[in-house]
Amino acid sequence: MAAGLTSASTQEKLLRARAAAARLALFSTAEKDVILLAIAEALEVNEKSILAANREDLENSGLEGAMRDRLLLTSSRVKEMARGVREVAALPDPIGETLAEWTKSNGLRIRKVRVPLGVVGIIYESRPNVTVDTAVLALKTGNAIVLRGGKEASRSNQRLTEIMSDVGGVPEGAIELLDSRTRQSVHELIKARGLVDVIIPRGGAGLITFVTENSSVPVIETGAGNCHIFVDESAGFDMADSIVINAKTQRPSVCNAAEKLLVHERVAAEYVPRIVKKLIEAGVEVRGDGKARSLAAGLNVGPAAEQDWYEEYLRLCMAVAVVANVDDAIAHINSYSTKHSDSIVTRDEANARKFLRGVDSAAVYWNASTRFTDGAEFGFGAEMGISTQKLHCRGPFALAELTSSKYEIVGTGQVR
Repeated sequence: MAAGLTSASTQEKLLRARAAAARLALFSTAEKDVILLAIAEALEVNEKSILAANREDLENSGLEGAMRDRLLLTSSRVKEMARGVREVAALPDPIGETLAEWTKSNGLRIRKVRVPLGVVGIIYESRPNVTVDTAVLALKTGNAIVLRGGKEASRSNQRLTEIMSDVGGVPEGAIELLDSRTRQSVHELIKARGLVDVIIPRGGAGLITFVTENSSVPVIETGAGNCHIFVDESAGFDMADSIVINAKTQRPSVCNAAEKLLVHERVAAEYVPRIVKKLIEAGVEVRGDGKARSLAAGLNVGPAAEQDWYEEYLRLCMAVAVVANVDDAIAHINSYSTKHSDSIVTRDEANARKFLRGVDSAAVYWNASTRFTDGAEFGFGAEMGISTQKLHCRGPFALAELTSSKYEIVGTGQVR
């Protein structure tokens, strides 16, 4: 028994997942893709029961605003999940890919190949689509997955797990769902070294910090999204308007929504009141530093406290600051951001290149919305999350990042 496990139920599920991982590692690409296509069809066939389970979760959640939106499933969102599964099935299988190959002078042939990680544990909050996205990515890469979703989505997650696990060809234990009624299952999962190969926390800063500080299993850290847009002095205002409004309002409850707006001081007098007015008309609460508030006098801009610059709002709220130049914008972002996604709007290529090089974030944009930091938008079909750390993977991570590697060495009797 792995150290720290206290629940027979969790122990049993983890042992099943470990056995399933050994079987999945031997599956061919064709076998895995048949399973994934069957899962996509099963989700669509069972849409009514999925939405019924989700309605129960919504009625009992007590959630409002952004968190309720994260929990909500609709017919279109179920169809999006199924489409994402089919996209994953259509992607190349990284397992078995040769990363490097060479022959030594002694005749040894050495080959480095991709292999599954093994058993992946993911701890997440109120987004039931994560249950499907992460499970299918794990299956495509020959990994077993242990899911620990939030209690507010327990019925949705249970129904989705049942549907996927019942598909023919899915090994018993390949998709395990832990009890979300107490924190005990989180503690058990993050202490299951030897049964679980990697933990992925996906959610708010509190959850991520707790897991990274307490796990004895290696962690791939996904990050909160305190994302920035910098409007440089040469920016086209129409383009800037479109990018800022989209990045803030298109879906404010997700981690790639913009939370902060920085404006170059040379255009601030004209641009700050212009964009603040548009943000307020779009229903956004606007806060600002002293310069921004002065320039937007009469437009109901609240004061931004020091904590505002660190906060991931996840709602229709945005803080605005005026900065001296691109260097100050880079320094501000690197001081306050969560190293997720940040964008510059500019016609000046030199400033754009400086921003792209200087901002220390997982995804850095030039003249585009931060809302594109997403596995599907990057062409990955789905994602496990957005990694803001630098080891193993960074940014949206999906199939390739769910692999490790090993060396296969072929000899003809060589000894050392």
